[in-house]
Amino acid sequence: MFKVKKAIFVVAGFGTRFLPITKSVPKEMMPIIDKPIIQYLVEEAVQAGIEDIIFVTGRGKNAIENHFDKSYELESTLVEKGKHDLLSNVEKISKLAEFAYVRQPVQHGDGHALLCAKSFIDLDEPVLVVFPDYIMPSSNQTLDKLIKFYGEFGKPVIATDFVPQEKVSKYGIVDYDSSSEGKEIVKVNGFVEKPPIDQAPSNMINNGYAVIDKTVWNHLEQAESTAGDGEIRVADAFVKMTNAGQELYALRAEKSGYDCGTPVGFLKATVDFALNREDLKQEFTQFLENRICQ
Repeated sequence: MFKVKKAIFVVAGFGTRFLPITKSVPKEMMPIIDKPIIQYLVEEAVQAGIEDIIFVTGRGKNAIENHFDKSYELESTLVEKGKHDLLSNVEKISKLAEFAYVRQPVQHGDGHALLCAKSFIDLDEPVLVVFPDYIMPSSNQTLDKLIKFYGEFGKPVIATDFVPQEKVSKYGIVDYDSSSEGKEIVKVNGFVEKPPIDQAPSNMINNGYAVIDKTVWNHLEQAESTAGDGEIRVADAFVKMTNAGQELYALRAEKSGYDCGTPVGFLKATVDFALNREDLKQEFTQFLENRICQ
């Protein structure tokens, strides 16, 4: 068994699609109802067995560190006011895992950001990687399945989702073994970055979650920009892997998720999460029905 106990969360991006709010608020801290996007994913990682989390941050991301730190003043105020339920929700955040932070000094791509955390891990151990733009339904148990697959087979694996054919040109598309169609885990043949609709090998996208190991790290260090802009992308390392004939697998999505890196995806997630909350469902449903009928 290969145990995955550490995770790297890459949260160094500018969040330009959400400007101007991301000028002062990290996009990962934007709330879906009453929790920031990043917390949903941290909680899922912890439930999957992760004990240590390294955040790769950038300038202006201090709110993330503050959120996962203990807040003595707030907790003291909640105690004084007898708000014990809220106190419990706040206290548990800093206890979810052991947290560490490293900055990406200059943005040279998501692969470069990931390399900034390399010194925090043992290259002989696998690590979960999360780019938290995407949220999958909790019922999919995406992170848990990634970790269990690696634990059993010891092979790098990514999580995926499917998008409508007309949107493939906006994403990195996974070229996978069609003979494994219908299986939960499929073999990856390669990647195509934002292909024209008529040239896309599939409508399967890499949603930003993976379990990687030394094989991927080695290719990441040697990766060259496929876009010609000098930036190093994780997909570049995966391309080198598949070109070298090394095994890489993909977890197919049971249910589609939400691209919270886009305003529409963020709104869809907010609506669905609200409709799944017993304390919000009835009143919010009534609001939506009245609003749509106007």
